[in-house]
Amino acid sequence: MTTSTTPALILSCEHATHHVPDQYRPLLAESLDTLDTHKGYDPGAYDFASLLAARLSVPLFAGKVSRLLVDLNRSLTNHRSPPISSRNDFPVVLKEELLAHYYHPYRRQVEEAITRCLRQEKTVLHLSIHSFTPVLDGARRTADVGYLYDPSRAREKEICGEWLFRLKSKEGQWRLRRNYPYRGVSDGFVPALRKIFSKQRYVGIELEINQMYPLGMKEDWLRLQHQLLESFVEVLAGQDR
Repeated sequence: MTTSTTPALILSCEHATHHVPDQYRPLLAESLDTLDTHKGYDPGAYDFASLLAARLSVPLFAGKVSRLLVDLNRSLTNHRSPPISSRNDFPVVLKEELLAHYYHPYRRQVEEAITRCLRQEKTVLHLSIHSFTPVLDGARRTADVGYLYDPSRAREKEICGEWLFRLKSKEGQWRLRRNYPYRGVSDGFVPALRKIFSKQRYVGIELEINQMYPLGMKEDWLRLQHQLLESFVEVLAGQDR
């Protein structure tokens, strides 16, 4: 069996919204004032993910609740930062309800979409779109865009390097970094999927965008989105060769 050299593209945005259903808002009474911050969601991530999905006509899977309620990007085995924060002293039954309603269905639908593509003899390129706060714990982050990947997976490294190179060649002088502000192998949905799908068939990349642009630099934010999209299309075109 041979596989297509052009990967099927799947997009996801785990921290797309700060929405909390009304029935759960009392549970987060002490945290509601942070819903509109990076603690509640990833500002700008859904904007760019939606732009990519529309321009490239590919599926986008987006979270429907705030990470303060259920963090779709965390593994159940992550005891330091679990999907439902240990600070939220929810009853076990309630935690199971939240996982059953939001966490498991979300992750299952992405996994099933990848599986369907692989059954059609395709490789899959999965982009997980995120954004990061420009200042964390008093330290200023020194990047505009970060490309997160597993250095041991050659195709992930190659695609991130090509995307970075092509974006760097655009007008803008963006600060671009690899595996920053997080390590590409740290706990997350993409690293979890790497444990399921082989490196020959699955390419998982997390894109991190500095929130300073969507939150306060409108013109630069529009330009950055355009150039991110344009440079990514160039990368995809190169996959056809």
